[in-house]
Amino acid sequence: MSLEQFFTDDDMYNPTVDTETKNRIKLSVAAYAYEVLNQPIMTDGDFDALAKKIDLSVNTRRPDLDKWFRENFSSSTGMWVLNHPDRRKLDTLASNILKNIS
Repeated sequence: MSLEQFFTDDDMYNPTVDTETKNRIKLSVAAYAYEVLNQPIMTDGDFDALAKKIDLSVNTRRPDLDKWFRENFSSSTGMWVLNHPDRRKLDTLASNILKNIS
């Protein structure tokens, strides 16, 4: 991407894309904390409500993760996180959150 494209790209600050990205990250971190670390960071009800908001038709700025979510995500479970391609990042985020709420 050129500098000119960066400043003229309408999708760079798209509230729909930004919200979807935030929701996927938040849900992924919560699923990782629960399924892998066995330390929930949100209630089951909050997790379910957020999972139902995930809109797989929205493309984020990570085409690789968009594809992965479309192929692996299920709103009825958090087990999909076990095959998440950015598990190291999820571990770091979840561990930092747990450290700060303990």
